[in-house]
Amino acid sequence: MKSTNEEKKLNPFLWFLFVIVIPLAAVLVLTVIILTVSGIDVFGWAKEKGADIPVLSNVITTEEDKEQQRTNEKMQQRITTKNEEITSLNQEIRDLEATVDKMEQEIVQLENEQASAEEAEEDEQQAANESVTEMASSFSDMDNERAAQIVQSLEENLAVSILENVPSDVRGEIFEEMEPDYAAELTQLFVGNEE
Repeated sequence: MKSTNEEKKLNPFLWFLFVIVIPLAAVLVLTVIILTVSGIDVFGWAKEKGADIPVLSNVITTEEDKEQQRTNEKMQQRITTKNEEITSLNQEIRDLEATVDKMEQEIVQLENEQASAEEAEEDEQQAANESVTEMASSFSDMDNERAAQIVQSLEENLAVSILENVPSDVRGEIFEEMEPDYAAELTQLFVGNEE
C-alpha cells in the first residue's frame, strides 16, 4: 500500500517535469539557437534586460561594469605606483636633509678653525709688532750711522716696519746716514705702506 502511494506521489512530480519543464526548456533552447543564427544578440539583450531586474542585476555583469572594474584596477595601480614614488622621494629628502646637516656641521667646524687660525695669526702679528716696536725703540737710542748700517742690511719690509715705529726726527737722521739710492727705495716703500 505504501509503494502505491509513493508511486502516486511521484507521478505528479514526474508528470510536471516531463510535461511542462522539459518541453519548455527544449522550446527555449531552440528559440535561442534560431534567433542567434538569424543575427540577433540574444545574450546581450538578456543581459541588458536582466540588469534592470533587481535580484538578477547583482549577478549579471555588463560591459560598463567590466570597464568600470578595469578603470578602478588601473587607478589603484597608478595610486600604488605614486605612493611608491612618494615614499622614494621622502627617503631622498631625508637623505638630502642629513647631508645638509652634515655640511652645516662641517661649516661650523671650519668657521671655528678659521677663527682660531685668525686669532693665532693676530697673536703672531701682535707679537711681531711688539718686537718691531721694541727694536724701533732701541734704534732710537742707537748711533745714527750704526742704525743706518743695520737697517741697510735688513730685509726691506722689516726695515720699513722698524722705521715706521721710530720717531720722525730719528728716522730722518737714519736716512741721512744711508746710501741715497737705498734711502730713496725705503722712502718709497714707507710712503706706499702708509697709503
